[in-house]
Amino acid sequence: MIALQLANVKLVLGAHVLFNGLSWEIQHDQKVGLIGPNGAGKSSLFKLMTAEYNPEPGGMITRARGISLGYLPQHPELPMDRTPIALAMEGNPRVAEVAASLQEVEASLGETGVYSNPGRLEKALARQQQLLEEYASFGGDGYSQRVHNLLISLGLPETDLEKPLSLLSGGQKKLVGLARLLMAAPSLLLLDEPDNHLDLPGKVYLEQLIREYPGAVVIISHDRYLLDACVTHIAEIEDGRLVCFSGDYSSYMLEKEERLARQQQMFEAQAHEIRRMQAAIKRLALWGKLYDNEKFAKRAKSMQIRLEKIEKIERPIMERKRMDLELNGWRGSSKVLELRGLAKAFGSRQVLQPTSLTVRHGERVGLIGPNGAGKSVLLRLILGMEAPDQGDVILGPSVKVGYYAQEHETLDFKMTLIESVRRAAALNESSAVSFLLRYLFTYRQASQMVGELSGGERSRLQLAMLVLSGANFLLLDEPTNNLDIASAEVLEQALDEFEGTVLVISHDRYFLDRTIQKILALEGGRLVEYLGGYSDYLERKGSEIG
Repeated sequence: MIALQLANVKLVLGAHVLFNGLSWEIQHDQKVGLIGPNGAGKSSLFKLMTAEYNPEPGGMITRARGISLGYLPQHPELPMDRTPIALAMEGNPRVAEVAASLQEVEASLGETGVYSNPGRLEKALARQQQLLEEYASFGGDGYSQRVHNLLISLGLPETDLEKPLSLLSGGQKKLVGLARLLMAAPSLLLLDEPDNHLDLPGKVYLEQLIREYPGAVVIISHDRYLLDACVTHIAEIEDGRLVCFSGDYSSYMLEKEERLARQQQMFEAQAHEIRRMQAAIKRLALWGKLYDNEKFAKRAKSMQIRLEKIEKIERPIMERKRMDLELNGWRGSSKVLELRGLAKAFGSRQVLQPTSLTVRHGERVGLIGPNGAGKSVLLRLILGMEAPDQGDVILGPSVKVGYYAQEHETLDFKMTLIESVRRAAALNESSAVSFLLRYLFTYRQASQMVGELSGGERSRLQLAMLVLSGANFLLLDEPTNNLDIASAEVLEQALDEFEGTVLVISHDRYFLDRTIQKILALEGGRLVEYLGGYSDYLERKGSEIG
């Protein structure tokens, strides 16, 4: 059964045509990963489906009868004075309505006019039974516990459940929006990067929710591991067109390569045939003139008509323009970082137990752990931005540190991109613009304020600044969070070729498997070392639990 259908949809925003002739059918039980480069129009497509945007005349968006739609935007707008638990409880307004109706019915059973009237009493008892069954379907008196468990499982700390939303981070607010939506249980879920601020346990829980969700789900995500774990289809937006593939992300990658190869063969065969026909038309037209023979001219004209009716196969784009990232590290010290008995507490909370660690040249180390475990605190201790309660941080004498901040704090939002680049390196304005073009910025964006950039654009600028720093020890805090898949792949390749050393905090499991040789898991304030990538860590953890 089709849950939602788009037919010949065209969307124009300002002077920019985002889609033209776009058609798509979403089945009632599909789990779809919607992918595409940043700026391709994924979020705009969601806004079309929710009627926030209207298509141009001629396009149709049809929702099946009885289908309810739930939408989680990238930045949910929620009342800042409410608490997470209260907002999530209200996710399904029907629960409150049923509870209120039950109270009314139960109160009426004590009225003389009801219990003394067999007909009215029977109706009231039947109504009570109906409401009790519906209330039980929501979890009954356990509904509030379900909401509580959902928020905790998604990664919201117990201590934050009763705080006003205004005191929470942007990522935590998004978790509340997601929980609220999941409690409403619409027939079709539209999720715009719900995993962006989830830790690894939260992502695993989200994947399970999506796999088991009774309705349809369309999720915008750049997490390739997640797309492999829970989707049944991939829908890719590129150049204003949407193409659907069956299977998970890995299946999509294989099928796309095969499709492009087939299209290239068909394009070349058709191009050869067109050249042959054009040569024949030219030859017949020339013979018609030379010999004054109308028969040749008619054949040339007939062939020209056939040529014009041929539906041209487009030349496939085999290699798309990508960010030109080249991290220029250098050898430096053999011992890059040493922690000696390092410890840190905030009040009564011991974030880091006395810890010792050595990182050597060329190592690729991944730092993982649940949100709030203290991963970013450890990076700030290494950078000297936090003072330890005890112990020492020792950097090698030939080590230059480059820092990528999760919230882009290393960027000055009041500067233009050109000013940012020229402050980091001795470049004239023309050279600064040329440098920015390598990171997919336009001439117009080069003169914009950093604060006007999107999350993905700020991420690319931060990577560009790392290049200019000439660092040989990179401390990266969630570097792929706002990058599209193509840019994440460029970063993976650049780190593979990087001469220096890398310590990275990441919840991107695919990225960790591609780049990391050692995992440091922050568990209960202690660092536990596991050799290999994320999959190796997962296998070791499974063995330990077993």
